[in-house]
Amino acid sequence: MTRDPARGPDPAGAAAAHLVRRLDGFEPRLALVLGSGLGGLADRVARGARIPCSEIPGWPRPAVEGHAGLVVGGELEGLPVLVLLGRAHLYEGHPADRVALPVRVAARLGVRILFVTNAAGSLHRRWIPGEPMLIADHLNLAGANPLVGPTRRGESRWPDLASCYDPGLRGALREAALREGLPLREGVYACVRGPSYETPAEVAMLVRLGADAVGMSTVPEVLAARALGVRCVGVSLLTNHAAGISAAPLRHEEVLESGRRSAERIERLVLAGLRRIVETELDD
Repeated sequence: MTRDPARGPDPAGAAAAHLVRRLDGFEPRLALVLGSGLGGLADRVARGARIPCSEIPGWPRPAVEGHAGLVVGGELEGLPVLVLLGRAHLYEGHPADRVALPVRVAARLGVRILFVTNAAGSLHRRWIPGEPMLIADHLNLAGANPLVGPTRRGESRWPDLASCYDPGLRGALREAALREGLPLREGVYACVRGPSYETPAEVAMLVRLGADAVGMSTVPEVLAARALGVRCVGVSLLTNHAAGISAAPLRHEEVLESGRRSAERIERLVLAGLRRIVETELDD
């Protein structure tokens, strides 16, 4: 493991050095995190190097079904991307700084935009499972923050989160959805620790707090990205209605199946969004 003289061990530096060698000079500009059941986009990456997470020093290994545990570097819609196929979660026992490590590594490699996707439960009866939701803001109810502890290399101690999900990038996604004729909700994502699903009383609380969808990921990654000055945009796939809204028991298999059924729609949105980001949000 490399070492930052001012802060001690530097796991992000060690992982970044390994990926630099494996990617053979490839320089990504955008990192794309693919959540539960949304891994099909990785197969569209052109000339992609596929690196198992288990081979990257210090990298948290996803252990949840639907998270393959691969890093893919290559081109998607003409954009140099680093695709993180699967993620680690707080509920697996990882500390928040370890969950956020892949984002810190991506920033070391030159990534300027983080595009996160996840599977989430809808908190509205009229928001239908299978629809995507553009994340406008979030509630961090997980009781963890990857910025706790010594300030890490290149990070702000107190990042401003007023525009945590970049307005320009969100506009690009709205325009992409309109071009593709795809429905696109927009709302607040609540991050809870899990792994148990929420009770009906907790769902009612989340609605009163202003949340529109609930999940167990994404926020630690976004917090680390913003501390590094990386712009963020995110989309949740609404895979189910949360407890108390739906009478059916909640199952992880349902989340994966909803992802499979909606994969084509979500892939179209992400690809169209990347094209629009290239057109409007990236300089030469």
